[in-house]
Amino acid sequence: MPIPGTTKLAHLDENLRAAELTLSADEVRELESAVAKVGIAGDRYPAAQQRQVEG
Repeated sequence: MPIPGTTKLAHLDENLRAAELTLSADEVRELESAVAKVGIAGDRYPAAQQRQVEG
């Protein structure tokens, strides 16, 4: 997934090339399984900024 706000041209190029990536069904399942094990705690931003994001 491209990361908006990148400051380096090489990173932008890398992000754009990621859109061409093709994963097999097994690779997708493996990634989904790994992500499902990650716990998420707290907000990404301080409260005032989080309200702006949720807008």
